[in-house]
Amino acid sequence: MHELLTRPTADLYRSLVAQTSSRVATRLETVTQPFSGAARSDLQELVDGVALDTGGVGTARAIREIDELFLEHAVWFHHPSYAAHLNCPVALPAVAAETVLAAVNTSVDTYDQSAVGTLMERRLLTWTSHRIGFPHGSGVFTSGGTQSNLHALFLAREAVLAQTELARAQALARLVVFATASSHFSVGKSALLLGLSEDAVIAVADDGEGRMDAAALAVALREAEASGRLPMAVVATAGTTDRGVIDPLAPIADACDAAGVWMHVDAAYGCGLLVSPRHRHLLAGIERARSVTVDFHKSFFQPVSSSALLVRERRDLAAGTWHADYLNPLENEEPNQVDVSLQTTRRFDALKLWVTLRAVGAERLGEMFDTVIDLARQVGDEVAADPELELVGRTQLSTVLFRVRPDGADTATQDALVAGVRRVLFESGRALVAKTVIDGRPCLKLTLMNPETTLDDIRGVLAMVKDAATTLAGIAPGFDELLADAEASA
Repeated sequence: MHELLTRPTADLYRSLVAQTSSRVATRLETVTQPFSGAARSDLQELVDGVALDTGGVGTARAIREIDELFLEHAVWFHHPSYAAHLNCPVALPAVAAETVLAAVNTSVDTYDQSAVGTLMERRLLTWTSHRIGFPHGSGVFTSGGTQSNLHALFLAREAVLAQTELARAQALARLVVFATASSHFSVGKSALLLGLSEDAVIAVADDGEGRMDAAALAVALREAEASGRLPMAVVATAGTTDRGVIDPLAPIADACDAAGVWMHVDAAYGCGLLVSPRHRHLLAGIERARSVTVDFHKSFFQPVSSSALLVRERRDLAAGTWHADYLNPLENEEPNQVDVSLQTTRRFDALKLWVTLRAVGAERLGEMFDTVIDLARQVGDEVAADPELELVGRTQLSTVLFRVRPDGADTATQDALVAGVRRVLFESGRALVAKTVIDGRPCLKLTLMNPETTLDDIRGVLAMVKDAATTLAGIAPGFDELLADAEASA
């Protein structure tokens, strides 16, 4: 029997899954650093060297090649020296669920393609809605926070357009969205995709630490209306990407209620607080939002992709319904999720969260998120106490912003070191940290999403940071060019 039959025998299926899982398990057990450190040119050569237009080499060899090409040079988020972006190590029950997803290949756009899968997804959306405080809420799974935010703002746009007496084109030109400079870039991108004007996103002042100033929001809402604009939505953030801080949700809700404006909460990062035993209070007021973004593939430790948009009122989702005779005809009474989704074909990503909740429970997931929050607080204290480092603000979640300042290094040198240190560590593969800009100055960023990472692990990363900075600032050739590049990019 040919090994590529789409209806494989049980033995063939077991063999292929076993071969693949064995290779992944070996890598997980033996990886010694988060990245191989291979140069991009070398990786490009490896990729270009694979012939894709010739006859097949057989599944066993193809799996071996993936081991040698991808697994050898993958970025491993479970390694304790990975501390760059909002990537989490994944809960193993969800990995088991991924195997089921790939084998069955369910699409949850219509009930006749998914049956119980649709009902399970809906049950999880109801469960999440209740955790938020939406007793009659609903939602839909999405590909990620960017799509969830786009979907929410689309619904907000349609709600305003349904109420205004202006022609659609006139109204679109007047619509405005309110957010802070710390809001996710998808807010501005969504405004573009939704056909809003170039100045449609109004930046609301913050408290100096990245959290929206609710009083400033109230003023901005009044000024926008007075100037003839149409307030469409306010985007509050429960976990900003850089600072890991949470906007004051209840005061923002007060301002939105007074102005009659849609309040959306982007909780892509902070959604893990919904199950947190000790930090749930940080989301006080989220139940007053009209829509909420959650990314289970961040603080619920799920594999990508696993995100959702939740709405307080189920009827709001109807704004995006579109009927097709072959898919979801008007007379069809089946519970078709395509009626509330921006996507058509869509993976049954809810299964991963379902299996994880059944395997370990919601409270255990919340404890895992609490652990990384505690770790960030400890690391922040370590950085603040280190004369070679400078802490840049405090987080409410699990990020740590800082700069390195070798003895005698002036401000310009410290700024230049940010990009240089990140590059040195990445190119060695020993540790991965991120960089960003806060208040006009670059800084390094640790995003701590691994509950197995210890304070000693991060102490090791900080030691590597300081060693790299000392080398770059003191003896490395080309530092003047590095400084010039940093000044130019700033």
